[in-house]
Amino acid sequence: MLVTQAKQDGWMVVTVAGEMDLISSPAVRQKVHEAVADGHRSLVLDLADVRFCDSSGVGVLIGARRLMRSCAGRLRVVLPQPDNGSGAHVNRVLAALGVRRLFEVFPDMVAATDEAARPLSA
Repeated sequence: MLVTQAKQDGWMVVTVAGEMDLISSPAVRQKVHEAVADGHRSLVLDLADVRFCDSSGVGVLIGARRLMRSCAGRLRVVLPQPDNGSGAHVNRVLAALGVRRLFEVFPDMVAATDEAARPLSA
């Protein structure tokens, strides 16, 4: 798994590629916490290249949402629609668990960092 951070259009973007599981999810959690500790309150989690996500990965996503809400921040998630690439797996997992509606989901990074863009419906 690869986790990177970059600033884009006023947003801190945490990009994840590979698998979010028990072994790799703590790295994602760490990047989110680092971003908040550095004062960033607008965060995008780019999960377009995540091939697999288990319950620990879902837990990290819910924890990130909770953290951003606690500091009056904003969290957006990039997830391809089902049948459109790797991140579609995460989209299906979140929908199956009934938690997808908790997130502002966008189809790509351009939409996620556009202040005027509307999230996809659950």
